[in-house]
Amino acid sequence: MIDQIQERALGTRGLLIGGTEVPAASGRTTDDINPVTGEVYLTVPAAGAEDVERAVAAAHAAFPGWAATAPSTRRALLEKAADLLEERADEFTGIMLQETAGTRTWAAFNIRMSAELLRQAATMATRPSGALLATDVPGEWSMAVRSPAGVVAAFVPWNGPLILCARAVAVALATGNPVVIRPSEDAPVTSGFFLADVLSAAGVPDGVVNVVTNDRADAPGVVEALIADDRVTRVNFTGSTPVGRIVGRLAGEHLKPVILELGGKNPILVLDDADPEYAASGVTLAKFMNSGQICMCVDRVIVQNGVADAFVRAFVAKVAALGQGDPDRPDTLVGPLVNTRAAERVAGLVADAVEKGAEVLFGGGPADGAFYPATVLDKVTPDMRIYHEEVFGPVATIFRVDTVDEAVDLANDTEYGLSSAVFTENATRGLDVARRLRHGATHVNDQSVADEPQAPVGGVKNSGYGHFGSEWGAEFFTETRWVTVADRHSEYPV
Repeated sequence: MIDQIQERALGTRGLLIGGTEVPAASGRTTDDINPVTGEVYLTVPAAGAEDVERAVAAAHAAFPGWAATAPSTRRALLEKAADLLEERADEFTGIMLQETAGTRTWAAFNIRMSAELLRQAATMATRPSGALLATDVPGEWSMAVRSPAGVVAAFVPWNGPLILCARAVAVALATGNPVVIRPSEDAPVTSGFFLADVLSAAGVPDGVVNVVTNDRADAPGVVEALIADDRVTRVNFTGSTPVGRIVGRLAGEHLKPVILELGGKNPILVLDDADPEYAASGVTLAKFMNSGQICMCVDRVIVQNGVADAFVRAFVAKVAALGQGDPDRPDTLVGPLVNTRAAERVAGLVADAVEKGAEVLFGGGPADGAFYPATVLDKVTPDMRIYHEEVFGPVATIFRVDTVDEAVDLANDTEYGLSSAVFTENATRGLDVARRLRHGATHVNDQSVADEPQAPVGGVKNSGYGHFGSEWGAEFFTETRWVTVADRHSEYPV
């Protein structure tokens, strides 16, 4: 099976509809490009609205059988899929290196976290699915019962492809819902096909997991067709805020419940009682993991002046020692970005900041193909693009403040509110600051990319709404119904 999957991944894939790989109805294809070499890694179908209809039909047909599958069976299948993910770690790593130039470190994290997500979601299959309610009617049982909602549309990005695919579908599957995955154009295997293959190998029935790929130019039509289909009952989307606005609008027009996990301008606050070496290690990881291409990566490093000089020295030294370049090396943390457009955009943010007075403490300069070096900027001001825009690349910006109030105000001075962190040796002080930060997650004495499968993941403000996570996702992917059963005849006034 592994050799078969590797052979397919190196050539062409078809749309996965009802357990069978098929071409797009139009016969059109689109290329998956290796960002380092610029060569075609994989060819996939360029789906249109008619292909979306076929995929949703297959999922809808599979819904009654999957919803009726014994909860213990659904749980066992997801647990087996988690085991298979771990067995196929090397295979996934090889594909990620080719498809997104993700580093070996990032690939290993994707496998580990995704397996944990599947195992945690599996527990939701056998959790209680309702509650006995109080009632004033004699002889009546009154119950709130949760039932699977139906076909789920899952939109998955390229940056944490396996993690975000698992997060999009695992709880949906555990609670009895089939899914249609629309993976990223930049990562159709790692953000879609790979997990679908593993779930199939684990024994998930045909039609329960479907994958629809598209050309970038056709994305608006494919997205709209998937959300508009009456048989789709839930929508979950992880990606940029501009696209999230479109998805949210479409879901609203069609009265579809939606989870949106969007961009961030994430701050880390380093208070004047923090350990500068420890804080520098945490910030380095939170900024440069996957070359800064994680929605929870830190953008703003806000440091109180009492510790600023010591922190900056330690931080720059750690950045200078980072493994950079070849994503195949086990010590590389900063590899290429997902494509040359992304690297050129980051270079443009840095150039704009430098032109307006920012100081480069490390790195900087132009992009080199899809690669941009780890960079640290000081003296960033609000007139610079990088002050407001999500970087989504390996560039840290440092802000020096005198007081905690200034640090909190600066951390909240953004339209985003996804993740944040506070470094301090006083947990009570850190908790007080955490209460004042307007972000979906705040980690005291840890870094902003911290993640656990059982925790709620979601943002506030323009970072989205709704939560991924097993407990919270189970409610989203089910319909709550009121059912009563009386053990006697009621007295009616007619």
